[in-house]
Formats: sequence, structure tokens, C-alpha cells
Amino acid sequence: MAEEDDGLASEVQDKIIILEKEIKNQEAKVFLSGKYDKNNAILEIFSGAGGVDAQDWATMILRMYQRYCEEKEFDVNVLHQSFGEAGGPEGRIGVKSATLEIKGRYAYGFLKKETGVHRLVRLSPFSAKKLRHTSFALVEVMPELDREEEQEIKIKPEEIKIDFYRASGPGGQNVNKRESAVRITHLPTGIAASCQMERTQGKNREMALKIICAKLYQVREEGWLKEIKEVKGDRISASWGNQIRSYVLHPYKMVKDLRTGVETSDVEAVLDGKLEEFIEAEIKT
Repeated sequence: MAEEDDGLASEVQDKIIILEKEIKNQEAKVFLSGKYDKNNAILEIFSGAGGVDAQDWATMILRMYQRYCEEKEFDVNVLHQSFGEAGGPEGRIGVKSATLEIKGRYAYGFLKKETGVHRLVRLSPFSAKKLRHTSFALVEVMPELDREEEQEIKIKPEEIKIDFYRASGPGGQNVNKRESAVRITHLPTGIAASCQMERTQGKNREMALKIICAKLYQVREEGWLKEIKEVKGDRISASWGNQIRSYVLHPYKMVKDLRTGVETSDVEAVLDGKLEEFIEAEIKT
């Protein structure tokens, strides 16, 4: 029938593609049996070694994960974004840090192994001589806890410091004129979280505290918290020797995951959110 009807052949092919995608998703979920794999995720991005280039790289990483989440039909909310200085071509402004709330079934399971240092090699758009430059960005992924799990974390009021400030955007433009942005610091560990995208202090405070709980819960569950000083120290540095994945734009094009060995020359597609091949390999290891 398909041979005699081009329209039907095209329709069948489209359905096969959709079915293959769904089969891959279901296959991946077989490997997502961790305690929090079904949860929403909180993803943080920090620019590392590399100055303005690293801040630009953090912006590219932010866009990459936003596009990936669109492909997965996850809802993404930017909770906090700290901008760098304007510079380079067309006054581009990079990101020093950003926090995303990613809502969707298995969001944490799919993204949890993206935690680590991501390395970029390219001809710097910020260099007048167009020199090759290496930049780094650190990605951290945590599960968003439900109410019951949050209650397991005992945070005393005297253990947190709360600062309020005005949310601002690129160029120092105020997003609002009130001090609605919130930064909470857990004093015993030094762990901090910020939220500025909600309209009220109360909602930003609630979200920042949720991030603190997620960080403390993860630290406890992974057995990192033997002593408080161990939390403050030994943090992964976003620099040479710690990368999990390299993205090379010059002198050749390649993205390679150093843990699984998966690689591709289609760097543009990866930076546009096509991460399935890498993430599937990660969760199966």
C-alpha cells in the first residue's frame, strides 16, 4: 500500500520515527531506578577558568540544556542568573552562574550524570588576534525533593543567613525596584543558594530554601558529609584535569565524553541540545 501511496509512505515513516524515539525513552528508563531518578531536577552552571570566554561558554551551556529540555518536553524555569561584564563582539554578556529548575518525569535521572566540568576549545571571539582559547564551566545536578523528603533535612533558623537584594539583568538594568531576590547561606556548611525570578520575597525564599535542602540531602545521601570541613573543601575545580566532556571547535570539530568514549563531529547539533547519544551512554554505565 505504501508503494502505491506516497502520502501513506510518508505518514508511516513519520510514525516509525516517533515510535523509535519512544522505544529509546522507555529503554533508558529501565536504567533509571535510582531513589530520585523520577524527580524534577535542579541544575546549576558556573563559569570556570577562562575569564570572559568562560562566562560566554557558561551561556552556551545554559542554552544547550534549555534546548535539550525542550526536546524532552521538560518545563524549565531560570531561578537565578548572575551576569558577567559586557565585552567582545556585539557587546555579548556572559553568565557567571545560573540555576535552573527542570520539571518533568525522570528529569533528574536523565541529567544527573551531566554533573562535572565541561571544556571548550575554540578561536576566542573576545581575542583581537583570534587566538585559540580553552574555557571551562562546572555543571551540578541535584534532585528536587518532595515535601516529605525535605522534612528529613533539619535546618534550624539560626543556621541560615538570609540576604535580600534587587534582582538585576545585563548592564545593571533592574528587573524590579524592590529587594525581592533572596540569597540563603547555610552557615554550618557554607552552602548557598539564590533565587530572583519570582515576584515576591516569600516565593524566592521558598525556592532558595528548597535548593539548600536538595544540596544538603544529596551531600548526606552520597556520604560526603563526614565532617563539615569536607563540604567546604575538596570542591571540583572548573579547570584543567577535571573535565568530563570536551567540546572542540578549532582546529577540528568534535565533542567527546571522556567517561563513555562517545564522540561526534556535529558540535553545532550538540550545542543545540542534541545530547541524547551522550546521556543514553551515561545512564547505561
